Amino acid sequence: MSESSARSRPRIGVTLDREEGGGYSGMPWYAARENYFAAIAAAGGLPVALPHEPELAAAYLDELDGLVVTGGAFDVDPSWYGGGARHQATTTKQRRTAFEFAVTRGALDRDLAVLGICGGQQLLHVVLGGTLIQHIPDTVPDALAHEQPNPRTEPGHTVEVATGTRLHAIAGAPRLEVNSAHHQAADRVPAGVVVSARASDGVIEAIEAPGHRFALGVQWHPEYAVSPADPLILRAFVEAARAP
Repeated sequence: MSESSARSRPRIGVTLDREEGGGYSGMPWYAARENYFAAIAAAGGLPVALPHEPELAAAYLDELDGLVVTGGAFDVDPSWYGGGARHQATTTKQRRTAFEFAVTRGALDRDLAVLGICGGQQLLHVVLGGTLIQHIPDTVPDALAHEQPNPRTEPGHTVEVATGTRLHAIAGAPRLEVNSAHHQAADRVPAGVVVSARASDGVIEAIEAPGHRFALGVQWHPEYAVSPADPLILRAFVEAARAP
């Protein structure tokens, strides 16, 4: 945005989750973990929550400098990437995906900074033209426990970071300890996308699109800061959003 350099904190849109009535409210409600917002603020950004209004995606983007696509206990419908029949373990939230697809596509078209986290990495991969593995245990032999049994505040496994990638430049390390909470993963890698990290079982853990200002997706949750590299990822993203 033309005025972004004049703002001390770039405005960072944060996608929300949505649930039907029950628990917090008898009516449908939006939510996101507090640490998404706290981590963005700590990195220098001004986090802004984004309700699921696909027709307003462009209007939201008019007010933003960057976008974080968050994770959640749901999956991108395989119809979005030609993935065939839906696996029995696949659960969807159609309006959330429609909104996230529209706002992410729009952010990339405007060359805003984009960070995809966990399910947000998968969404970013699909928007960029990639496909997904619908259920890792059925596809990857001897797969790690990508749905880690220990708390998300602890590492679940390590990832190998590809040299020469933006992620490697940010993290400054060839190997990272990460937390892990997913049963799907990026599969076919489209032109213009680089795999920047993998787990030891070969599962793709991070992607980036070098042709954009900042387009990075990580399969883990850097907002928990389980690794020294996690705050660096968020800081690099916010700084890219700040750039004129």
